[in-house]
Amino acid sequence: MRTHYNIMQRLVHWAVALIVVGSLTIGLILGRLGYDGVVATFGNDVTNLLYKYHKTFGVLILSLMALRVILKLSFGKPDYAEPLPGFQRAASASVHGLLYLGLLAMPVLGWLATASGGYPVEFFDWKLPALIGKDKELSATLYTVHRTLGWVIGGLILVHLSAAFYHWRIRRDGVIERMSLF
Repeated sequence: MRTHYNIMQRLVHWAVALIVVGSLTIGLILGRLGYDGVVATFGNDVTNLLYKYHKTFGVLILSLMALRVILKLSFGKPDYAEPLPGFQRAASASVHGLLYLGLLAMPVLGWLATASGGYPVEFFDWKLPALIGKDKELSATLYTVHRTLGWVIGGLILVHLSAAFYHWRIRRDGVIERMSLF
């Protein structure tokens, strides 16, 4: 009986986790301060870097989440050392499913919002195809959905972390070891 995800699944999980934290942090700064506030606070050079790396992180998240889906379909998931009660199993499946959907949809929405706003879609120093034409109204709507989804993903992450902590420190049932790198 396999009780751990394979090493590639674990590495990709933790890479996504780190990049998502960075992306959400930058997104929060950009959303809270707005473009003019970010320029006033950090200057033009840092503002441009924040936008560039927020977009770059989005492309990385999209790519790594696609890889996660492929790995999950290829290798499945391990058994639990102790079976989870029905409610916990359903809650786990729901939160994980919503995180997968959100982390796939979020970068796509950002890409489309950026492109329809007439801004470059960047991946490090490369400009990626816009995919859609300029449409300011569509861009505003997509940015609103993108921002809202960011808050939803943040909430799902809190639920996910709370459950991980519960299994690690309270139940001590080995669930946390499934994704551990150690």
